[in-house]
Amino acid sequence: MQVQQRLEGKDVQLLKPYSYGPYNKFNDKEQWIRITEGCPHNCPFCYEPMDFKLFGIPKIVRNHVKIMDMNLLCKKEAIHIINELGDKRVNGKVVHYELICGIDHRFLSQALAFALKKNRFQNIRLAWDWGYDDQVKIKVAIQKLETAGYKANDIMVFMICNWQIPYNENCKKLDLCKVWNVKVCDCYFDGQVSPNIIPIHWSSTEIKEFRRKVRKHNQLVNFKMDPQIAVNRS
Repeated sequence: MQVQQRLEGKDVQLLKPYSYGPYNKFNDKEQWIRITEGCPHNCPFCYEPMDFKLFGIPKIVRNHVKIMDMNLLCKKEAIHIINELGDKRVNGKVVHYELICGIDHRFLSQALAFALKKNRFQNIRLAWDWGYDDQVKIKVAIQKLETAGYKANDIMVFMICNWQIPYNENCKKLDLCKVWNVKVCDCYFDGQVSPNIIPIHWSSTEIKEFRRKVRKHNQLVNFKMDPQIAVNRS
């Protein structure tokens, strides 16, 4: 799938690889699966179709499973799927799960938060795709996760960068994540990955500066202080 952007007077084709349908692959350590497809929001930065499909849970063969569904929680079957996954065992041992594409706060109920924690979903990612005005909704979602038993630094907030949310607004969102003591993942529009990020709505300087701020922020959350200060004190 191709997205055409007019960048610095040149037509540039940005390519975002995106697969559809059921998915089930594994290596010696991990398994990657897709159980459902579809999201009702039709966001302009996302390629997920609006039609809902349920593929079913494939055989779980590893104790660490990464779920690739774009928006599992929006499906009415979500809590049943999560509980069924939690019942799985591989070689007599429990299985740990990750929602790679994150959690949509608009569908996160307290019951779902408890189900995620009970069934060993880890490395929690919470999507803050839109603007600073959604801060109360994001904070409520964080509180639901904490009530379910997750610690603040177990949670990571996704932010779309180099898109129509301005750099300065993402900086304000980052400042709130400092107050909440949650980590941040800076995701770049159209799946671009550093160091090959093409400036679209942000400048190169803004992209580099935000990446630097996010790295420092996550160090502070993980280590409770600036690692450089700790080195200087030793």
